[in-house]
Amino acid sequence: MSNMWGYSTTAGHAEGVSLVGYTVEATDGSIGKVDKHSDDVGSACLVVDTGIWIFGKDVLLPAGTISRIDPDTETVHIDRTKDQIKNAPEFDKDKHLTDPRYREQLAGYYVSHRP
Repeated sequence: MSNMWGYSTTAGHAEGVSLVGYTVEATDGSIGKVDKHSDDVGSACLVVDTGIWIFGKDVLLPAGTISRIDPDTETVHIDRTKDQIKNAPEFDKDKHLTDPRYREQLAGYYVSHRP
Protein backbone atom coordinates (compact mmCIF):
# COMPACT_ATOMS: atom_id res chain seq x y z
CA MET A 1 0.00 0.00 0.00
CA SER A 2 3.04 2.24 0.05
CA ASN A 3 2.23 3.27 -3.54
CA MET A 4 -0.71 5.23 -2.12
CA TRP A 5 1.85 7.51 -0.46
CA GLY A 6 3.57 8.52 -3.69
CA TYR A 7 2.55 10.61 -6.71
CA SER A 8 1.78 8.69 -9.90
CA THR A 9 4.08 9.45 -12.79
CA THR A 10 1.12 10.86 -14.76
CA ALA A 11 -0.16 13.23 -12.03
CA GLY A 12 2.03 16.10 -13.17
CA HIS A 13 3.59 16.68 -9.78
CA ALA A 14 6.66 18.92 -9.80
CA GLU A 15 8.94 18.40 -6.83
CA GLY A 16 9.35 21.49 -4.69
CA VAL A 17 6.18 23.19 -5.96
CA SER A 18 3.80 24.05 -3.13
CA LEU A 19 0.21 22.92 -3.60
CA VAL A 20 -1.05 24.91 -0.61
CA GLY A 21 -4.09 26.93 -1.63
CA TYR A 22 -4.87 24.79 -4.68
CA THR A 23 -8.53 23.84 -5.15
CA VAL A 24 -9.20 20.10 -4.82
CA GLU A 25 -11.70 18.51 -7.20
CA ALA A 26 -13.15 15.05 -6.71
CA THR A 27 -14.61 13.27 -9.74
CA ASP A 28 -17.98 14.84 -8.93
CA GLY A 29 -17.14 18.30 -7.63
CA SER A 30 -15.03 20.48 -5.39
CA ILE A 31 -14.12 19.31 -1.88
CA GLY A 32 -12.02 22.22 -0.64
CA LYS A 33 -8.51 23.65 -0.70
CA VAL A 34 -5.10 22.23 0.13
CA ASP A 35 -4.14 23.36 3.62
CA LYS A 36 -0.88 21.39 3.84
CA HIS A 37 1.01 18.99 1.69
CA SER A 38 4.01 16.73 2.03
CA ASP A 39 6.39 15.51 -0.64
CA ASP A 40 8.20 13.19 1.76
CA VAL A 41 9.15 9.94 0.03
CA GLY A 42 6.82 7.17 1.16
CA SER A 43 4.42 9.57 2.89
CA ALA A 44 3.39 12.16 0.29
CA CYS A 45 -0.09 13.48 1.00
CA LEU A 46 -2.45 16.42 1.08
CA VAL A 47 -4.41 17.82 4.00
CA VAL A 48 -7.55 19.39 2.57
CA ASP A 49 -9.66 21.97 4.38
CA THR A 50 -13.21 21.05 3.37
CA GLY A 51 -14.74 24.26 4.68
CA ILE A 52 -18.46 23.86 5.24
CA TRP A 53 -18.72 20.80 2.97
CA ILE A 54 -17.92 18.35 5.82
CA PHE A 55 -18.62 20.72 8.70
CA GLY A 56 -15.20 22.33 8.52
CA LYS A 57 -13.23 19.10 8.89
CA ASP A 58 -9.91 18.40 7.29
CA VAL A 59 -9.30 15.25 5.25
CA LEU A 60 -6.01 13.50 4.56
CA LEU A 61 -5.53 12.31 0.99
CA PRO A 62 -2.57 10.09 0.09
CA ALA A 63 -0.76 11.36 -3.01
CA GLY A 64 -1.80 8.16 -4.80
CA THR A 65 -5.36 9.51 -5.02
CA ILE A 66 -4.22 12.42 -7.21
CA SER A 67 -4.99 11.90 -10.87
CA ARG A 68 -3.79 15.26 -12.17
CA ILE A 69 -2.35 18.56 -10.99
CA ASP A 70 -3.12 21.64 -13.09
CA PRO A 71 -0.70 24.43 -12.16
CA ASP A 72 -2.39 26.91 -14.52
CA THR A 73 -5.71 26.76 -12.65
CA GLU A 74 -4.10 25.74 -9.34
CA THR A 75 -6.31 22.67 -9.15
CA VAL A 76 -5.61 19.17 -7.85
CA HIS A 77 -7.87 16.49 -9.34
CA ILE A 78 -8.58 13.43 -7.20
CA ASP A 79 -9.76 10.13 -8.67
CA ARG A 80 -12.33 9.52 -5.95
CA THR A 81 -15.89 10.77 -5.44
CA LYS A 82 -17.00 13.22 -2.78
CA ASP A 83 -18.82 10.42 -0.92
CA GLN A 84 -15.71 8.22 -0.95
CA ILE A 85 -13.70 11.05 0.57
CA LYS A 86 -16.44 11.93 3.06
CA ASN A 87 -16.66 8.29 4.21
CA ALA A 88 -12.90 7.82 4.61
CA PRO A 89 -11.42 7.25 8.06
CA GLU A 90 -11.46 10.49 10.00
CA PHE A 91 -8.32 12.61 9.75
CA ASP A 92 -6.25 12.44 12.93
CA LYS A 93 -3.64 15.18 12.90
CA ASP A 94 -1.70 13.54 15.73
CA LYS A 95 -1.55 10.05 14.21
CA HIS A 96 -0.97 10.71 10.52
CA LEU A 97 2.75 11.25 10.90
CA THR A 98 3.55 8.79 13.68
CA ASP A 99 1.12 5.85 13.64
CA PRO A 100 1.79 3.31 10.88
CA ARG A 101 -1.49 1.48 11.62
CA TYR A 102 -3.47 4.65 10.97
CA ARG A 103 -1.64 5.19 7.68
CA GLU A 104 -2.27 1.55 6.67
CA GLN A 105 -5.97 1.92 7.51
CA LEU A 106 -6.25 5.08 5.44
CA ALA A 107 -4.30 3.66 2.50
CA GLY A 108 -6.35 0.45 2.66
CA TYR A 109 -9.55 2.45 2.46
CA TYR A 110 -8.46 4.36 -0.63
CA VAL A 111 -7.05 1.22 -2.29
CA SER A 112 -10.39 -0.55 -1.80
CA HIS A 113 -12.20 2.45 -3.30
CA ARG A 114 -10.16 2.82 -6.49
CA PRO A 115 -12.03 3.85 -9.61
